[in-house]
Parts: sequence; structure tokens; C-alpha cells
Amino acid sequence: MRLFTLKKNREFKKVFNAGRSVADRYLVMYILRKEDAPGVKFGFSVSKKIGKAVVRNAVRRKLKEICRLNQDKFLPGVEIIIIARAPVVEVDFATLKRSIFGLAKRAKLFKKES
Repeated sequence: MRLFTLKKNREFKKVFNAGRSVADRYLVMYILRKEDAPGVKFGFSVSKKIGKAVVRNAVRRKLKEICRLNQDKFLPGVEIIIIARAPVVEVDFATLKRSIFGLAKRAKLFKKES
């Protein structure tokens, strides 16, 4: 399934300014609820402090894949920006997934199980 992403600077700024955030050791997650939006949109940011382009792109690809595989678990009408912190370079896929799920659970972003 295709992952819908935030791309424009103004979209990112809107989430940063109007949204709220949760964080852990590896990631920061900004969340903006939009009741009129049909699905969930993700944005990804990996700073140059993380490493060179190859490293940053590898981190971004892992984050995107975790979100793509699990996007059906998130509530619709939410825009989420995930920002990587420096220790993210040393972790594997499973740890990154646990980090995203932990932040999403704290922010109450998951659909209710029926």
C-alpha cells in the first residue's frame, strides 16, 4: 500500500506550529489531528548531524518502511512528522519499530481494536 507523505515546507511548519510532540531516545514525533483528512500522512526528517547522505537515507528508508507496513493501524485524519535523533544510527529495524510504536501509543494514535 502506498504511503502518503508530507513534502512541502509549509505542511511541515503547520504540524510543528499547531501540533504536539512526544519523544524518546531515538525519535521525536510531532502530531497534528485533522478531522477532515481521510487518511494518515507521514513526514520524515533526518538531520545532517546524524551522518552523511548514505546513513541519513538508510535511516529514512527504515522509518518509511515501518510506517508503510503499519499505516492501517494508525487513526485516520492525522499528520505525523518523525524526526530522527543521533543514537538512531546504532539501532536495528526492530528497535526502531518499537520506538515508533511506543511513541504512537503514548500519543494515542492507534485505532481501537474491536
